[in-house]
Amino acid sequence: MDVDSQQTMEETILVGDDLMLGPPSPIIPQEIASHVLQNIDLCDGILKNLFLCLQINDIEPFCQDEIVLYRQCAEKRDKLIRERLKESEFKLGQSMPLDLAKERVTQLQSELTTLDRRMILASGVEGMEGFRQRWSLHGRLEDTKKRLEALNQGMQKRKIENPAEDIKTDPVKKKWFFW
Repeated sequence: MDVDSQQTMEETILVGDDLMLGPPSPIIPQEIASHVLQNIDLCDGILKNLFLCLQINDIEPFCQDEIVLYRQCAEKRDKLIRERLKESEFKLGQSMPLDLAKERVTQLQSELTTLDRRMILASGVEGMEGFRQRWSLHGRLEDTKKRLEALNQGMQKRKIENPAEDIKTDPVKKKWFFW
């Protein structure tokens, strides 16, 4: 591989749309936001510097350092948030009362259905606006699927650890008769 053939940073001019290369930042439910966001750098200082640079210079080529710094910070932040979201849903699946956990599963499944329908509608939108809608919806769909998966895993682990709990919740013991 020839070193000269590789594109260097000086030859690459980043623009605002380059911040949309990976998945969008995850949406955090209010009920678990305080736990998920604890001790995470929200990149607000770097974002503030980026906006200040854009306000002063008016165009993106003069703000390359700020764009790169924000992109790196946002990728790291989003990865941490996604991990914590899955951990939180897993813990909720283990610790919530079973009926509330099932209700939460139903809520997440409903949210997935809504996002699927909105994705179908967004597939008809053309141009950059259509791309942005599909990009955002795809990220939310993936995040919600992973949250639902983690919640179900937490519930399964609870059932494995406490198999007698299911028997206690049903006061009427079912009997099967074969005629």
